[in-house]
Amino acid sequence: MTVTASYTIPGMRVRDHVTDVPLDWSDPARGTIQLFAREIVDPVRAGEDLPCLVYLQGGPGGKGPRPLDRSGWLGQALRDYRVVLVDQRGTGRSTRVDGRRMSGFASAEEAAGFLACFRADSIVADHEHLRKTVFGGRRWSTLGQSYGGFLTLTYLSKAPEGLSACYVTGGLPGLDPSAAEVYRRTYPRVEAKNRAFYRRYPHQVAQVSRIADRLAEGDVLLPDGDVLTVRRLQSLGIDFGMKPGYERMHWLLDEAFSGTELSTTFLHQVLARTSYSENPLFAALQESIYGHGSAATAWAAQAERVRHPQFAEEARPLLFTGEMIYPWMFEEIAELRPFRGAVELLAARAQWPQLYDLDRLAGNEIPVAAAVYYDDMYVDAGLQLDTASRVGNVQTWVTNEYEHDGIGDDRVFTRLTELVRELGGGVTEAYGPATRADGGPGRPVGQTGGVAVA
Repeated sequence: MTVTASYTIPGMRVRDHVTDVPLDWSDPARGTIQLFAREIVDPVRAGEDLPCLVYLQGGPGGKGPRPLDRSGWLGQALRDYRVVLVDQRGTGRSTRVDGRRMSGFASAEEAAGFLACFRADSIVADHEHLRKTVFGGRRWSTLGQSYGGFLTLTYLSKAPEGLSACYVTGGLPGLDPSAAEVYRRTYPRVEAKNRAFYRRYPHQVAQVSRIADRLAEGDVLLPDGDVLTVRRLQSLGIDFGMKPGYERMHWLLDEAFSGTELSTTFLHQVLARTSYSENPLFAALQESIYGHGSAATAWAAQAERVRHPQFAEEARPLLFTGEMIYPWMFEEIAELRPFRGAVELLAARAQWPQLYDLDRLAGNEIPVAAAVYYDDMYVDAGLQLDTASRVGNVQTWVTNEYEHDGIGDDRVFTRLTELVRELGGGVTEAYGPATRADGGPGRPVGQTGGVAVA
């Protein structure tokens, strides 16, 4: 591990760490990749021996946050922790996986074997390496946003001895992973979000239809030369699951035309929002995160879409899609084309390593507090609550006050830490799992929490 830089952002003392980790933890002989982590502490507490909180980024394919200030959950966390922000393998300053990298493989088989090393089990192994080699080997707490909740359950399955407490926001996965079941539940929620958008901005029904009719003529090019199709336009609906998503869509559509043609402002913004140039692994691995045991994911989002003709490109009002990845994206989107052969093989792969140990999770003793957003477009609330009922020591806070990006409100992290603290706090090295961090008596090991509803 090398400290590559140490500096101060107002209100935050930062150290950057870089280390090498195996590409394939099950076969280190396949070589190494770089892993980047950023450590942040309150400057006035930089010399103190504080516990660590590691942020498990959403995604898949998400890099760690680049904080501009101490707002939101980060400011709350810096009161008590050193915060560790990791660029998950393949993202940010970790060895990046993008179209250029994928173009270098000799075959689709080789490329698919490479991408298969970027799932939750490998990410957890990376974090354990950091904990042991950089942060003294002591237990740390985790805050998992969205896909970070998936990582949390893999962590609890594979290395619970590294964890003190786990906080999850909008991301408890189903324990019987099935991409088909996920999308069966997702399409109706996405349709409901569309209806809500058009109720709020009814004049956009005609505007969206006008845009779609123009795109159907087939000669509208984005600034990078890609053809803008109706189905690519529909993919903008991925933003409907965030609190300001309707407003962002409204203002995008507001400037769609310049005279009778689509405006350059509109086309540049559509490119930025649909190119996946910032996070191509999100598209490449979106369905592979559900690969578990002996079942192929088989382009589940596409298979389910044909059962919902209201999402057809010719339907009016035109409905936007959500967090769905389709095979055509790897033909129509420039940054994703080099992934095409590999993702086709991943979609057909029938054997995957197990991500969750159901017996170990049922007997879990690490405190887990999870915010379940009742109206979450991306992660089904019903599946989350089913998971909470099957994992030991989980407390859920169910609320419809927030969308999927509720973590941006510092009240969310505060509430989750209160849930753990009120029932004894997290596990510590010094006192063991049945005691609080202050040495006082803790909650009985294995006791499960209840459900708080807001």
